[in-house]
Amino acid sequence: MPKKPLVLVDGSYYLFRAYHVPQLQQLTTSRDEPIGAIYGVMNMLHKLLKDYDDPELFAVVFDAKGKSFRNDLYPEYKAHRPPVPEDLTCQIPPLLEIIRAEGFPLLMIDNVEADDVIATLATRARDEGRDVIISTGDKDLAQIVDSHINLINTMNGTVLDPAGVEEKFGVPPERIIDFLALVGDSVDNIPGVPKVGPKTAAKWLHQYGSLDGVVAHADEIQGKAGENLRASLDTLPLSRELVTLKLDLDLDLAPTDLTRDEPDVPALLEHFKRWEFKRWLEQLPIDVEAESEPEAVDYETVLAQEDLDRWLGEIREAELFAFDTETTSLNYMEARVVGVSFSVTPGRAAYVPLAHDYEGAPEQLDRDRVLKQLAPILASGKHRKLGHNLKYDRSVLANHGIDLQGIAHDSMLESYVLNSTASNHDMDSLALKYLDIHTVHYEDVAGKGAKQVSFNQVPVETAAPYAAEDADVTLRLHQALWPRLSAEPGLKALYQDVEIPLLSILSQMERNGVCIDVAMLEEQGAELTRRMAEIERQAHDAAGEVFNIGSPKQIQAILFEKMELPVISKTPKGQPSTAEAVLQELAADYELPRLILEHRAMSKLKSTYTDRLPQMINAGTGRVHTSYHQAVAATGRLSSSDPNLQNIPIRSPEGRKIRRAFIAPPGCVLLAADYSQIELRIMAHLSADESLLQAFAAGRDIHRSTAAEVFGTPPEQVTGEQRRAAKAINFGLIYGMSPFGLARQLGIDRAAARDYVDLYFERYPAVKRYMDETRERAKQQGFVETVFKRRLYIPEINSRNAARRQYAERTAINAPMQGTAADIIKRAMIAITREVLEKREGVKMIMQVHDELVFEVREDLAGELSRTVAGLMTGAAELNVPLEVEVGAGRNWDEAH
Repeated sequence: MPKKPLVLVDGSYYLFRAYHVPQLQQLTTSRDEPIGAIYGVMNMLHKLLKDYDDPELFAVVFDAKGKSFRNDLYPEYKAHRPPVPEDLTCQIPPLLEIIRAEGFPLLMIDNVEADDVIATLATRARDEGRDVIISTGDKDLAQIVDSHINLINTMNGTVLDPAGVEEKFGVPPERIIDFLALVGDSVDNIPGVPKVGPKTAAKWLHQYGSLDGVVAHADEIQGKAGENLRASLDTLPLSRELVTLKLDLDLDLAPTDLTRDEPDVPALLEHFKRWEFKRWLEQLPIDVEAESEPEAVDYETVLAQEDLDRWLGEIREAELFAFDTETTSLNYMEARVVGVSFSVTPGRAAYVPLAHDYEGAPEQLDRDRVLKQLAPILASGKHRKLGHNLKYDRSVLANHGIDLQGIAHDSMLESYVLNSTASNHDMDSLALKYLDIHTVHYEDVAGKGAKQVSFNQVPVETAAPYAAEDADVTLRLHQALWPRLSAEPGLKALYQDVEIPLLSILSQMERNGVCIDVAMLEEQGAELTRRMAEIERQAHDAAGEVFNIGSPKQIQAILFEKMELPVISKTPKGQPSTAEAVLQELAADYELPRLILEHRAMSKLKSTYTDRLPQMINAGTGRVHTSYHQAVAATGRLSSSDPNLQNIPIRSPEGRKIRRAFIAPPGCVLLAADYSQIELRIMAHLSADESLLQAFAAGRDIHRSTAAEVFGTPPEQVTGEQRRAAKAINFGLIYGMSPFGLARQLGIDRAAARDYVDLYFERYPAVKRYMDETRERAKQQGFVETVFKRRLYIPEINSRNAARRQYAERTAINAPMQGTAADIIKRAMIAITREVLEKREGVKMIMQVHDELVFEVREDLAGELSRTVAGLMTGAAELNVPLEVEVGAGRNWDEAH
């Protein structure tokens, strides 16, 4: 029988790669402790075990603290490495503890580096007739690759055998030491030969056979590279010694000692609870709830009228009660109540099953009768309710003729307002984060995948504890979150005055829905099909061959192999990227990328809108009903799905045609009210720049005014090209556009774009000051705020990674403007609801898209309501510049613009 392979993991490589994953850098506990590196390393270890069928010989090797023997050889070795970031240092001890608790052999050998430990163990195992897999991305270990030792990089899935090493580095494994000595390493401060890169090193080694051969022929090598080589002859032996791995360490263990122990489950339980790894807790082979000794709960299943009466009495008397529905569907327009749950005090809750209809289900109270008893409480404003995502429950109750009023709190919105970027805002995640409670999940009671049943088919004895827990946990979450919100007056006001009132408004908008012209969509779909076929023919002509325009692989071959277009960026696997941003850059100079982008845009419109919208029409209302998401976008903006109304392009003719299919019913028109240049106005307010304030106050064309300032031209003499450049600068600065981005957008060189930006800041110095101060404030406090005190946390503002830090800085500048715009339109929606919708018939608010509100209005009211809506929208905020709203009306959405 062949011996099973030894798998060795370069733990230090895993650690730093996991730390630098952007999504993982944002992962924190409820105490804001970073845990992304822990999560990333453990995920990679688990994946490796799975990929190699749980190998019996396995070890994780880390660098030990302190210096290695290489520092004795060369004191400057690794001298320029920055210190390990604090938010990584604090993760290392718990990571090592978790690795040990998992049963992995963990090696950290004093005075030697992880690479040397791995190399020694790998070559010993090979000599014993065993294959070795080394999981790393470190190039140094390529020097020991042979027919029995391979490297695997779990970050991109590549495996390096001897042929793979030669393909990657241009030299075989036995020449890697010489290769590394020539190239050097700026990170580890290994000298090498200055200005000699991998290609030159590989060429020399092919030509002269080895480093010794290169040195022997140093006088023959021409040019600057030859000069640098000759100047480095004295240090090359040191470089070679520094890059050469130790294969003969005196280790007190053999490869066969590296067997995995049984996991220490109690220790893992404590670690996973402490660091809030919810999914891993679920996977432990124990009853987590029993092991964690949860607080005793009293959950009641209500099957008798007298018990229901008792609970109704309690919730009538309660200052606040938690309420939840269990339903037949996630579609809020179709869902019907299966049961309801309540909680008045923590740890005590009731579930009232009403429509479990599986064979053998117990007798339950009549749903219509119970809902009739509940209706006066649920529809009363004096009985204060609490829920988690009550917008959904409100709509479900509306399906039964109940208008839910008295919504005092929503724990999902409490979490969102506290910190929109910190975590998911679903109940299960928040319960673990804030309460250390491992909740029962829907899949636990209803099953998964194809075997999942609707809730009415879940046995009552299983459904009741799950449903009662939802109400109980909602109450406990509120008690944990509300004091935190109350301690921040700005956040508290935002939650109470904006987010909670908006909940019911959004619910009503969703239920209002919008009429769709199906025939028009079918016609547009056919037109898109024809246009796509035409573009495809043009693309084939441009490529000189027929290919699948929807295949990234074939596009890659055509663009970068056949046509040899410049490679802008690569995929994680090292292939030329065909992502949209890459194609957009290439499209400026080449026809084929432009055609591919055009085809993609048409295909998306067809699949997302012309084909799908008719299928989404509700049979009962004859309308399409989107879902608005109040707790998703970090800036406070609303998002929508099924359909996503935010993504219909308005600049393309095809996108505008889609909007024509959104129509008014007979006797009505659509009224669209859109804030004009709201983010620029907010920039003027926040920066208090005198020139910007004056331009807006005077009602001047802001882009023409900016062009006049930047180019030193009277406004009436500003050319169309100058105005276009000024517009690009105005909006570009809001979104943190660099001079490079501006140059690409305007089709000018980077120096000219830099001059434009410099001129802009000379004319608007307060804007520059605002940007600088905002960046600095974000670095100091970790967040920025909108005018209305919405807080936007920016976790990467102090990142050591320059790209991520710069992105965070751009976010810090843009977020207050985008967030303030979101707050303003939400305040406008509340004002319009109170002043118009609640007082007038013949008008419905049916859509909110970016900075625009769309209404369905009786035709004879359109003129009056245009003025009223515009007045309420401009009055939604008091800024140092006037807000302007453009209002239009028409038979369809496009016509209303």
